[in-house]
Amino acid sequence: MGNFFLALLTFIGLSTGILGGITAYAQDKLIDIMKGELTRNFEAFKKQPGAPYFISYRIDEVKTYNIKTSFDNLILSDVENKRFLTVMVRTGSRELDNFHELRDDNSGWMEGWSDGVEFPLDNQAEGIKQILWSATDDGYRKATDRLAKVQANVAVKVETEDKSFDFSEEKAEVNIEPLLKDDETKFDKSAWEEKLKKYSAVFLTNPDIYKGESVIRFVVERKYYVSTEGSSIAENRVYAWLHISGNIQADDGMDLPLYETYFANKPSDLPNDEMILKDIKEMVEKLGKLKVAPVVDAFTGPALLSSKSAGVFFHEIFGHRVEGHRMKKESDAQTFKKKIGENVLPADFTVFFDPSIKQYKGFDLYGSYTFDDEGIKGKKVSIVNKGVLNGFLMSRCPIEKFSNSNGHGRAAHGKQPVTRQSNLIIETSQPNKMEDLKKMLREEAKKQGKEYGYLFANVTGGFTMTGRFIPNAFNVMPTEVYRIYVDGRPDELVRGVDLVGTPLAMFSQIAAAGDSYNVFTGTCGAESGGIPTTCVSPSVFVKQIETQRKNKKQDRPAILKRP
Repeated sequence: MGNFFLALLTFIGLSTGILGGITAYAQDKLIDIMKGELTRNFEAFKKQPGAPYFISYRIDEVKTYNIKTSFDNLILSDVENKRFLTVMVRTGSRELDNFHELRDDNSGWMEGWSDGVEFPLDNQAEGIKQILWSATDDGYRKATDRLAKVQANVAVKVETEDKSFDFSEEKAEVNIEPLLKDDETKFDKSAWEEKLKKYSAVFLTNPDIYKGESVIRFVVERKYYVSTEGSSIAENRVYAWLHISGNIQADDGMDLPLYETYFANKPSDLPNDEMILKDIKEMVEKLGKLKVAPVVDAFTGPALLSSKSAGVFFHEIFGHRVEGHRMKKESDAQTFKKKIGENVLPADFTVFFDPSIKQYKGFDLYGSYTFDDEGIKGKKVSIVNKGVLNGFLMSRCPIEKFSNSNGHGRAAHGKQPVTRQSNLIIETSQPNKMEDLKKMLREEAKKQGKEYGYLFANVTGGFTMTGRFIPNAFNVMPTEVYRIYVDGRPDELVRGVDLVGTPLAMFSQIAAAGDSYNVFTGTCGAESGGIPTTCVSPSVFVKQIETQRKNKKQDRPAILKRP
């Protein structure tokens, strides 16, 4: 009975996909135009020397409502509607093609790959065919030129450590989502203009705040993908992103920003006005305290990372170092390549990436998608299980022992995909209350002979270096930091702190995690451009961290008071 039920579910799923595809084709002609021109060009290339073995077309259609206010004034309110075409042409063979790394080549790893072009918004077949033809021809010329460079480079260099192919063989996917209905993409621009003016007006209550802004982006995306392997995909995405920011300047010139970001799969799911206004009032109060907070010196010792801070911490020091294509680049430090099966975190920690879910613990997730930018279904990937490293995020760039994609080939509009992060989730099987984590911190600080440890309550983001030619370090940029004193005196807000270090040293000092989760939503920048990512994490206790003093402006504060 169980097997029959499973088989029935499978049949229903397949049937729904087929019927959905028929409906969508009737609504949207673009995918048919793309497939027709792709077939025509691919067949024509077979007569050319060095004919491509693979071609794909990716079209990203993006409609964005942008509203920005500053101190109760409307600064920007517009609607931008664009399409971007990205053509991938691969010549040579799966074993060695034009996407192979050019070692010791200063022109850049991605030089010679076909760039994106802006694309018409209407579906006039003849005009679209002309652009597809021209972009494909340009992509072929670049591909053949780069393949020649690759072959010459391989001939004069030593053998690579990783001898896996350049492009994996994958199952073709066919999934056409229907066009979105009007009621699924409604956005009341006038209402949100008034909301944002009200939000930014709160910053007027402190005359020392020189910048107080609120920004909303409501985005409607439709992504198209076709390939010569037979993939044919159209996928929709709708989301809203609200960002509140305020800046104040200390008397010594240090610029002190605070931020609050809200993300939802639709505008109506964003927090209500009462909650947002409460958060902004707290931000204004903290900015006033930051202006007169003491500046700290470089420090080593124990620290607590709040759930938001821990998410960025894991994204920077760990997430980028498990992106599979980096394990193949001879110029990359490949921090975790040889550590499969080894303990890299405490045994109660689990880390996974999952683009297939849109929510986790009540948080809407920014790094969600059904298919990646190489036409592969996004899969949940267990990277660390009970502290042990299991695997890597994979695109269609194979590495030793990992020959297939798990749906993490991603790119910004007009860029060629490489392996990138999606929704990063950190879990613990031994959660601790925040007061217990603070007790651990105080005990560890006392043990190390320190007067205090640090609590990193909020951050704006961070960056990391993964190459071999420079120190393999990271920098997380906190905005709200507190000293936690051993003797129990009240926590003290401080400023001028950057959290720095190297990944293996820092990972070895992670000792415990908290019981409450929070989300950090942001855009991650790397070789293939800026992509949406989310980090969900509990708070984390680290026995030993390192800080350095933050860079600051040298300009004097404004002479005139703000009106």
